[in-house]
Amino acid sequence: MPARKVLFIQTAFIGDAILASALWETWHAAHPEDAIHICVRQGNEAMFHGHPFLAGVHVWNKKGGLLPRYRSLNALARALRRERFDAVFTPHRHASSGWLAWRSDAPIRVGFDVHPLRRVFTHRVPHGFEEGVHEIERNHRLVEGWTDVEAPRMPRLYPEPLAPVGRAFAVLAPASQWATKQWPVERWIELCDALAEEVPELRLVGGPADAALLEEVEAKTEHPNAVVQADQGLLESAALMAQAAWVLTNDSGPLHLASAVNAPTVAVYCSTVPAFGFGPLSDRSRVVESAESLPCRPCGVHGKTSCPLGHFACGESITVEQVLSALDAL
Repeated sequence: MPARKVLFIQTAFIGDAILASALWETWHAAHPEDAIHICVRQGNEAMFHGHPFLAGVHVWNKKGGLLPRYRSLNALARALRRERFDAVFTPHRHASSGWLAWRSDAPIRVGFDVHPLRRVFTHRVPHGFEEGVHEIERNHRLVEGWTDVEAPRMPRLYPEPLAPVGRAFAVLAPASQWATKQWPVERWIELCDALAEEVPELRLVGGPADAALLEEVEAKTEHPNAVVQADQGLLESAALMAQAAWVLTNDSGPLHLASAVNAPTVAVYCSTVPAFGFGPLSDRSRVVESAESLPCRPCGVHGKTSCPLGHFACGESITVEQVLSALDAL
């Protein structure tokens, strides 16, 4: 079969783009001769710098108001059409991805049957939030008939290895874009205190927007070596996780960074649940969630800016002892 030019579109958040990487890992394993391109939102493209087999990375600038955003989308659609793709696949379920797939003019366009523009796809695949089915398994349905592979490959990033560090360290990612996904900051501080004699160094990672939270943990913990790292890129954070003794994170983007480098991981779930299909994928991983039976949990598939009932019991009831026990179990 002659080599094809294939595009994968996932312009959602960091974690979604990382999990979608399982699609191109699977495709490349099945069709190593094909030229694989991806399309992601601006900011996420840095995760794929230096990627060993991607032939192209296309970017949608989603910043600014409605008009600049869709001017950018229209320019991107024209650029993708000029690439003359043989096939386009998108796990993204928003209208923009369907429109890009349609405007690409690729003869094969594959998306989910719940997509608002599903009629533009030449092939529609069932989607569903079945309990226990991971997102990479759902996404794999898109390429299953094109790769003859029953199980998806794992998501993967390819960071440059860091220089060896002289002493053991752990990575903590206390922040989340959504308040109801974030274990309370007081618990993070207590945990750091409890690790003062067990772990020589703690690296507190996050983006620039998380700096204030990370600095609060650093300032208030009694751990002698809690270091804030909020000025590094996503790929650099992944490289750090790959070298860490373990990673502790909320159900957020850093969780999927850890999975993409197979770092030992403990994930704390507050308002969301692993059954949605966004759990850790590392060979060694544990999940921590409230031991209480809370009728309000989960309160949605995604996080929220605040607890709808005001008590945030799903986060407040998770103890430091639970997390320490999960870390011991690694």
